[in-house]
Amino acid sequence: MSMYRKYIKNLTNWLNSDRRKPLMVWGARQVGKTTLIKDIFAEEYFKNKYIYIDCRIEHDFVDYCMKHVNAKEIINYLALENDMIIDKNTLIIFDEAQECLPIITLMKYFCQDYREIPVIVTGSMVRIKIQRENRKRGKGNKDKFLFPVGKINQLTIYPMNFEEFLINKNEVLYNNLHESFNKGEKCDDLIHNKAIEVFYEYMLVGGMPEAVDVFLETGNYQESRETLKELYDNYLADMDLYQASPEAIIRAKKIFESIFTQLNKESRNFKSTLIEEGSKNRDMRSPIDWLTLAYIVNKASLIKEKVTIPLIDSDESLYRLYLSDVGMFSYQSKINPVTFIDKDSRNTLSGIFFENYFATELVNADYKLFYWKGKGSSEFEFVIEYDSNIIPIDVKKTKGSLNSLEKYKNHNKLFLAIKVSEKGFGYDEKNKILTIPFYDVPFLIETLKKGAINTLIDSVKKCN
Repeated sequence: MSMYRKYIKNLTNWLNSDRRKPLMVWGARQVGKTTLIKDIFAEEYFKNKYIYIDCRIEHDFVDYCMKHVNAKEIINYLALENDMIIDKNTLIIFDEAQECLPIITLMKYFCQDYREIPVIVTGSMVRIKIQRENRKRGKGNKDKFLFPVGKINQLTIYPMNFEEFLINKNEVLYNNLHESFNKGEKCDDLIHNKAIEVFYEYMLVGGMPEAVDVFLETGNYQESRETLKELYDNYLADMDLYQASPEAIIRAKKIFESIFTQLNKESRNFKSTLIEEGSKNRDMRSPIDWLTLAYIVNKASLIKEKVTIPLIDSDESLYRLYLSDVGMFSYQSKINPVTFIDKDSRNTLSGIFFENYFATELVNADYKLFYWKGKGSSEFEFVIEYDSNIIPIDVKKTKGSLNSLEKYKNHNKLFLAIKVSEKGFGYDEKNKILTIPFYDVPFLIETLKKGAINTLIDSVKKCN
């Protein structure tokens, strides 16, 4: 049985849209794009009526495409090869399209001339962008390549967030938590403790579908970690395919491997000299761009003191980097897995584990990452825009202090501050602080996206 992925809703909404265009699906390696599109979506909605092309291995098709950038000819080719009539009830899937760039150009013509036929294309954004730039500069293969701006829908797939992990692990617990959250109620101790236990499992295993599948099937942390190691090594090996300069590839690998170390120092800001002695942050700009385009590193920008809308960097030379998967982060930290499993040992966990977790949840929901610093040591790990207001967010396991909030209020009007911790729901009306437990973060973000935070606060106040 396939694991639940929330993106099935995005795919069905796309399929049923009157304004549907060919769909381009992005995402890092091994986040489950092919499984989601082919094994779940196509099998459920187009049983025996879909065509799947893997551009990495179907060389005859790729060779044909190189010579026939024509949607009608491609449709005829696929119909003959698959002995199938292709019409509005046929789904066509082109996987790993970076290996056959004319397919991406073809999306324009599928949109214009065959819009009734559902088409899904997956690809590596970083490799497509590099090849696109090379063509602009007259380098490499000079086949015609035009990105179909305005002619495609787009969807980005990320590793499983905590909500997806929880549904697959324990759907009854998920339903209990969701119901309590919607009512603004603290869970009873039994449910709270169980939710915290599953949360720490997620922090250790992460959201890479293969690692999650191994863990759910075996219950074995070690086997899951072995899978994570393979995925981690594959990410490093895949950087050789970026087709950037050898220097940029070496730096990209070093940056990727240094994320935990960068966050585990006092300032947590990225420091180029940890990568290469005597280097400047500008030397790292290109490899960081590749890593973010590959969806394996998330970049947070600094905002100082006075916050304005829209959110914009205050200082481009200062930023933080996070890994896109919490399991990869825990693996990179080299921390003993027992620390996550054992209740007493968890108290020694650094706050950066929780910070990286919250960053992945925000990015998963299409938020750009920003953090705030005031005078001295005052800071908030994240700030987000909400209905023409700014919400500072504090992500720490411990209670923390109000010092940063007071410093923040010296420069900014406070609408609401959010504290994310291991504790249950709470609302401090005097200081306008909403406290949310770690396991409710996906529900919190959903509430923010819906513009319903005031309703949630009212519910919490009634239950306090």
